[in-house]
This record gives sequence, structure tokens and C-alpha cells, in this order.
Amino acid sequence: MFSVRIHGRGGQGAVTAAEMLSVAAFDEGRHAQAFPTFGSERTGAPVVSFCRIDDRPIRLREPITQPDALIVQDPTLLHQVNLFAGLRPDGYLLVNTSRTLDELGLAELVSRLTPSHAVAVPATELAREHLGRPLPNAALLGGFAALTGQVSLESVADAIRARFAGAVGEGNVRAAEAAYAHVHEVRRTVDA
Repeated sequence: MFSVRIHGRGGQGAVTAAEMLSVAAFDEGRHAQAFPTFGSERTGAPVVSFCRIDDRPIRLREPITQPDALIVQDPTLLHQVNLFAGLRPDGYLLVNTSRTLDELGLAELVSRLTPSHAVAVPATELAREHLGRPLPNAALLGGFAALTGQVSLESVADAIRARFAGAVGEGNVRAAEAAYAHVHEVRRTVDA
């Protein structure tokens, strides 16, 4: 089973991201589940969302404490909450930022991970460019597909289009494609 934990803020689409990721996996013939954890917080409050992907039926229902992948939609959460609790040494880290992970003070954490498993992607900027709004969730799913290989970019694009019709869907798909290309380029550089 592959487990993903998504940290964001209310209004950034963390819940929707987990749902679209589960749909992408399901469309590839896999079993998937997505669920959030949050209270009655306002927009901007921290939100955690979860997604599990497996080739067999998933019976677990509890929150993910040891994720295989961690997606951070808002870098302001990095030093406010213990986001990295349970992240495995061979796990994946995807952070929405235009800064480097070293600039964010994550050098020690990144040094404990496989070098090509930790990537920063400017998902908010890509969403603004392709969608016209600063909603990073779809772009981050494109980055996730490139980083982990757990789902294809095509399945992510189909899940986005199923959730968002017309220009909004296409803008989100373009942002996901740009993030996918960005992560591939970063990983190619790290692996070289």
C-alpha cells in the first residue's frame, strides 16, 4: 500500500487533491481511498488530507501516521506543525514553493531522504500562470505523478477534468503538466 498525507490550509484544495489522486489511481484499476481530517475551522486554517493506493482492497480507515509521500501545499506550515512525523527515509517529499528546500531550512530532513525523493515545485505560481488563480492542488498532483510514479500524468489529467469542467479543468491540467515537467527536470538534475 502507498500512503500519502497532504498538508495545506483551508481553501487550497487539500481535500480535493486527495480525492482527485484517489480517482486517478482508481481509473488505473487500483484501489484507493481519500479522506480529510479537520474541524470547523475557517479558510486558512491547517487541513490534513489522506490518500491510500493499493492493488488490493483497503480495509484501513485511520489517519496516516507513516506516509510514503508527503505533499505540503503551504510552506508556512513547515515550522508550525510537525509535518514530517513518520515520513520514511525512502519516502517522498513534495513542497509547494519557489524557494529551495535548503532555503526553507529543510537541509537536515532532505539529507535523510533519498536525494531525488525531495523536490520543491512552484505550484502556486504555476496555477496562477495556467489557471489565473493561486490554487496549487492540481499542479501538485502533476508533480506527485512525476516524483513517485504511483499514478500517470494522464490519469491525473482525467481526474482533474472529471472534477472541473471547461476552462477551469484545462487550466488545472496545464498547471499539472507544467509541475510534472518541472519535477522531472529537477530529478534529472539531482540524478546526474
